[in-house]
Amino acid sequence: MSKYLVNKFLYTVDRDPHLVERYREDPRGTVEWWETERAGRILNCHSGEASTWLGFDDAERDALAGHDYPALFEMGAHPFLTLTLFIALFERDYDEPLGFQQEYARRLSHFTLPHPDIAT
Repeated sequence: MSKYLVNKFLYTVDRDPHLVERYREDPRGTVEWWETERAGRILNCHSGEASTWLGFDDAERDALAGHDYPALFEMGAHPFLTLTLFIALFERDYDEPLGFQQEYARRLSHFTLPHPDIAT
């Protein structure tokens, strides 16, 4: 797994409200578009520099396209990046305060310490 690329996806999508909505409505299409158009861009570089070797593997692509944050966590995606993006995606679907955060914790509750390695 390329933790760097998965975390880069989570980070860049979370910081653009239009991409958040696009990812919510069309997750697979957004992942495919982002991988093709944005994955090779150097993070925070606007000078046109790009890389040509970065891409998701099938498990990463499926987890991202399926909004499967437990699988992403298990693969080593950074928990703060997954949490903030998925709050932006799904918090509005819960009536009670912190409803999504409680769901996130419940779905990750089967993990025990030490948690998956998040080092990139």
